[in-house]
Amino acid sequence: MDRYCLADTQWAKIEPLCLGKAADPGRTGGDGRMFLEAVLWIARTGRPWRDLAPSFGN
Repeated sequence: MDRYCLADTQWAKIEPLCLGKAADPGRTGGDGRMFLEAVLWIARTGRPWRDLAPSFGN
């Protein structure tokens, strides 16, 4: 596991609080965990969104 990624136990605690779950009405986001990890990467590195690591996708 990458040391900068959320552990599965951490994600299990956070996931119910995130928007865009399958049970929510309307369109949901693609991958909530990947989005959260991207936000954490931005916060940790202080880099702008345009410099987001390619491993996080578009």
